Amino acid sequence: EDLKEVFDLCVSKGVNLFDTGDSYGTGALEAQSEKLLGRFISELPEGKRNDIHVATKLATYPWRITPGQLVSAAEASKARTQGSLSVGQLHWPASNYAPWQEKALWDGLVKMRNDGVVKEVGVSNYGPKNIRKIQRYLEDEGIQLASNQVQYSLLSRRDDCKEANDEAGVLTIAYSPLCLGLLTGRYDETNLPRSFVRRQLFKDLLPKTQPLLQELREVANAKGKTMSQVSINWCMAKGCVPIPGAKNRAQAVENLGALGWKLSSSEVEALDAAASKCKATAVQNIFMNS
Repeated sequence: EDLKEVFDLCVSKGVNLFDTGDSYGTGALEAQSEKLLGRFISELPEGKRNDIHVATKLATYPWRITPGQLVSAAEASKARTQGSLSVGQLHWPASNYAPWQEKALWDGLVKMRNDGVVKEVGVSNYGPKNIRKIQRYLEDEGIQLASNQVQYSLLSRRDDCKEANDEAGVLTIAYSPLCLGLLTGRYDETNLPRSFVRRQLFKDLLPKTQPLLQELREVANAKGKTMSQVSINWCMAKGCVPIPGAKNRAQAVENLGALGWKLSSSEVEALDAAASKCKATAVQNIFMNS
């Protein structure tokens, strides 16, 4: 019910794009995220349902080796999301471990778009070299790649990816815009996350990122906003579409506070300069290619 409240609040504030994945919720909870989204969408008034767009990431499982298998996965996602699937995305490239699988996956994107299963196709974790490569491939098939999701934040300023995406006419979707919560200002060396992995990561990153955290705090105070809201707004100032997560109403309200205002160019420059002074950056996704 917390998630239903989050969904309804976001829709009431004009949010109409929801990102998910068919691998979110495994085992007995297989594709649970898509199922919940589908249920929430079905409970909206009929007039609002058509305004909702779902972008799902289709897992690059090793057994998805034919175009038809990826299309079948997209069809299953579309059914789970009550027909609201607008964008079908590859969750990660196979090029780092099974390069032979890539062409079949790309052909799957072509087929799902041509068959009308999705309106647009996108990818995730594609670097500059490979985004150009897949865009050329899809272009030859008469299809424009719509989006590329990359880890993009003040601690993961992948301007090389953003520039390549822009050149290819591809929208940059910024995942992890708060760097796992490190940019929220809620943590310090005496107050670390509970999970072991994040705890160890933050122990390493917090001392090395103080110039940025201090500048974030100063900008947030000056704007009457929170550090989270400034971090998300910075992504938008860079021309990205950030997709912060929200598990409860408080987190959703916090994220929504990043909308309706803009950082000044001087504030963006000050944040960039502070980020450049940090002695560490975010750990990159292991599936990210070149």
